[in-house]
Amino acid sequence: MTENAPLVIVGTGLAGYNLAKEFRKLDSARPLLLVSADDGRFYSKPLLSTGFAKGKEADELGMQDAAAMAAQLDAEVLTGTSVSAIDPAARTLTLDGREQPYSDLVLALGAEVRSLPWREQLGERLLSINDLADYGRFRGALVGRKKVLIIGAGLIGCEFANDLSLGGFEVAVVATDPWLMPQLLPEPVAAAVQRRLEALGVTFHLGCGIRELAASDDGLLALLDDGTEVRADQGLSAIGLAPRTDLAAAAGLPVGRGVLVDAQLCTSDPHIYALGDCAEVAGLNLMYVMPLMTSARALAKTLSGAPATVGYPAMPIMVKTPACPLVVAPPLNAAAGDWQISGEGEDLRAVFIDPQGQLQGFALSGAAVSEKALLTRELPAWLS
Repeated sequence: MTENAPLVIVGTGLAGYNLAKEFRKLDSARPLLLVSADDGRFYSKPLLSTGFAKGKEADELGMQDAAAMAAQLDAEVLTGTSVSAIDPAARTLTLDGREQPYSDLVLALGAEVRSLPWREQLGERLLSINDLADYGRFRGALVGRKKVLIIGAGLIGCEFANDLSLGGFEVAVVATDPWLMPQLLPEPVAAAVQRRLEALGVTFHLGCGIRELAASDDGLLALLDDGTEVRADQGLSAIGLAPRTDLAAAAGLPVGRGVLVDAQLCTSDPHIYALGDCAEVAGLNLMYVMPLMTSARALAKTLSGAPATVGYPAMPIMVKTPACPLVVAPPLNAAAGDWQISGEGEDLRAVFIDPQGQLQGFALSGAAVSEKALLTRELPAWLS
């Protein structure tokens, strides 16, 4: 049944499409099928948090539609199609009620937004941005509105705070976090970023939960734990992402923070692989572009008949906060070492040193980002 079955990739985000591109460089003949729950447009997800400053509508961020991608890849691209089940023994997928055989299967499912308890009752007044359709929906919701409440002060919340401010909106950020991006930054660097965002007009309410969030006559009213009231026209939830693992778990595949795969990106089933935000690769779930691209190149080799393991060199993250240039290489074990910080103002150099004196991570802001290349060479590989 699987003799002439295609290689099937579930997901047409950066992971799915880039894997398909890399695979086609190595194998031009094998049948290839991509399955997309959305419209299958190809776009760069990192551009979603720069679109307001550039005045870009959703359609302007889309690079190619599904038909163009299918032609480019010599593949079939199914759009608006849900996968409800995987049968590893039969090597089939259930697609909207029909069975689709596969020779090999790749899960490039991405991650889904974590939901706030007020999401359903507030509807369009409280949205999240996780893909191009979300971005378009949020832009539509902002027509005629000026004040935006962002819930969450992680990387995504800070990038959108910067972008929306540059796009002419009044932005307030509320988070229980004690400082910005606490999973990535030591407090002094976070404070430098906060000062520059405040200079743009962003207001912050940190270390504070939301007691109540409700629609008001003119928008939203947030009542914070400290009694502060924050009013806005539109809400944006940016409280993080969770890898999509339900489909794999239901098929009996082991999952942890993501779908568990080895260094060849293979699950416990020899014909099922995973990469990108949904995958936990040898214990690491790194939801960033560079690990995804590295994984796509390695997996393409494996699927074309030349088994390859993925290795992650240290890959610093360029955070899109142009108000305060920022690059971060977070330590993989933040408990095993200490931050050492130098510099002044917004030009800070923070290095994370382990007990053996080895550099394990860094955070550079302002003019200090010029040290990125030099420090990156000193870092150990994230996965070798």
